[in-house]
Amino acid sequence: MPLRTLSDPDHLPVLDRRFAFDRPALGLGAGDPPPRILLLYGSLRERSYSRLCVEEAARLLRFFGADTRIFDPSALPLPDQVPGDDHPAIHELRELFMWSEGQVWCSPERHGQITGVMKTQIDHLPLSMGGMRPTQGRTLAVMQVSAGSQSFNSVNTLRVLGRWMRMVTIPNQSSVAKAFAEFDDAGRMRPSSYYDRIVDVMEELVRFTILLRPHAAQLVDRYSERKEAGEPMGATTDLSSIATAPQSSS
Repeated sequence: MPLRTLSDPDHLPVLDRRFAFDRPALGLGAGDPPPRILLLYGSLRERSYSRLCVEEAARLLRFFGADTRIFDPSALPLPDQVPGDDHPAIHELRELFMWSEGQVWCSPERHGQITGVMKTQIDHLPLSMGGMRPTQGRTLAVMQVSAGSQSFNSVNTLRVLGRWMRMVTIPNQSSVAKAFAEFDDAGRMRPSSYYDRIVDVMEELVRFTILLRPHAAQLVDRYSERKEAGEPMGATTDLSSIATAPQSSS
């Protein structure tokens, strides 16, 4: 299966737990079952800094009470390369998107933009798939790593893609400059403001995911799609009629 196993999933040596909520979304909505978060990265290098960032993010998400999966894109073919998209990695990626409530996308910046590996993963996702929508209404956090000075080209592009895929992209984001200097030999992130920002972003992602969870279906209910499907609203689905209906005096 194209999933990465997370090493030391509960080991957070840099996190100062005196200042970290283990359940940052407490009071915003039901935290059970745990929010389901899919994480994607955009490099196939053996020492991929976008993957290392994603792994740090996954550990933090686990600490915050989330269920996480990291997709390994190494076996993924190019879009339209396989007839009918009949490939195990494509099937697995689409199933993971359907499984998820929120996502983290992290790409390196290469030639001023996201990598082909990152874009290939997103290009395998149709807006509609057998009547189901694998991305619509899900939350999204975007991150990038750079070899040089800090840049925001990749996160800006990921935001455009998230909007195009009809996802709810959270306000905060992470951009790690000179990523080669931010990780030790074991692949763990060193203490820095960059690490602290990733903590902030994951904390915010959990909050938005829990907050939007009970409203996801309503937030993506669209007139044009109801019209195309020939599904007129009844009194039970007309939100205005519900809001103005007489209330019982009990």
